[in-house]
Amino acid sequence: MADCEALIKNYLPMTEQGFLLLNSLCQERHGYGIMQHVHELTDGRINLGSGTVYTMLYKMENDGLIHTVREEDRRKIYHITKEGRIVLQAEAKRLCQLAEIAAQI
Repeated sequence: MADCEALIKNYLPMTEQGFLLLNSLCQERHGYGIMQHVHELTDGRINLGSGTVYTMLYKMENDGLIHTVREEDRRKIYHITKEGRIVLQAEAKRLCQLAEIAAQI
């Protein structure tokens, strides 16, 4: 859990793009699939560029939040790790607390 605590400290608060990308990888997806999924999730409000996606994927994979599952037709397929799920849940909890505060305004 010590490693997860360090990851949480490093990643929180997450950017909206980072949160949505990590959330997208609760299912196996490749980079372009992530871009499409985020676009659909946000009703077109957020369009992730390939540079942004692949930079975040590289960092998150190096940090152990995600891993490459396999390659298909020269596309890497990624999936969230246990540690990534813990970070995602910590950020979701933080966002829920913010939403509760915002609801009081």
